[in-house]
Amino acid sequence: MAMRIIDMATFVALARNRHFGRTARELNTTQPAISSRLAILERDYACRLVERGDREFRLTPAGEEALRVFQEVLEKLNTLKSDLKEGGSDAAYIVRIGAIDSVVATWMPDFIEALSQAMPNLRVELTIEGTRDLIAGLAHGEFDLIFGIEPAIGDSFRSFIICYYEMVWAAAPAVVDRNTTYSVDELSRMPIITFPKGTPPYAYVAPYFQDERVLASKLTSSNSLFAMINLLIGGFGLAAIPSVAIARELENGLLCRVSVTKPFPPMPIVATYQTTVGQNILRSVADHARSSAAEFCRKVSSESAWVPGDGGSATAEQDRGRINR
Repeated sequence: MAMRIIDMATFVALARNRHFGRTARELNTTQPAISSRLAILERDYACRLVERGDREFRLTPAGEEALRVFQEVLEKLNTLKSDLKEGGSDAAYIVRIGAIDSVVATWMPDFIEALSQAMPNLRVELTIEGTRDLIAGLAHGEFDLIFGIEPAIGDSFRSFIICYYEMVWAAAPAVVDRNTTYSVDELSRMPIITFPKGTPPYAYVAPYFQDERVLASKLTSSNSLFAMINLLIGGFGLAAIPSVAIARELENGLLCRVSVTKPFPPMPIVATYQTTVGQNILRSVADHARSSAAEFCRKVSSESAWVPGDGGSATAEQDRGRINR
């Protein structure tokens, strides 16, 4: 799922104008082009972002969440672009960053803002992908720095765990009984929403049930966090998901935590960067990412996100030892 900046900008303009024709005129393009960019987003996120009829135009819950994230990311990128200096020895340096949507929806906007202030000559190209595609892109030289849930392995890469996210089972309030603590066996008989089979997030969830065939029996899959949240709100099942990614939904009652007998292990967010080119700059960018993630973790509940060394869990400390520094 390669998220282009032009697609994000188009969606924001469409949400503002609430009209395909006015959006096309604003962006100096055609209505079919606007429709095509929206279709790309909806295909990548596997859900509808806009409900449109003869006299109605409104965003779906997934569209509202996508709009919030896109606006924050574009605002930070525009700030960074306006701060760039031109010419001479201060010519801008381009860094190509890839990230999973759990990162983009949390501390990525703050990270981009920090870069714009500390490194005004830096130009950021941001792509949203799944971990598997991010690692492949890094190996093929398409990215300089990525944030996923697994490291890229190789002599030309450096990886470190940047933070941990608490994983919770979540569902719409009508789907579960809040007074019941569910066993693994009881969960296995309920509809499960997860990332597609063969992806790192799926491999992370599957061992919870010990038997992958159980997970596959009532499985709905999506390669988009936004789509998964939208499915949860719609009452299509339950999912293991970072609590920080659904903080607003939990607060306003659209979703609730599912009480379980077996807690889910925390999910590591792993940063990996190239060491063959621009090592000093990339190391500095990675350090700013570490600081931005740490600041984000300080602002949220200590149970929902934390940095290595904060004593979040024994499992987290064991995981940290597997990442090269």
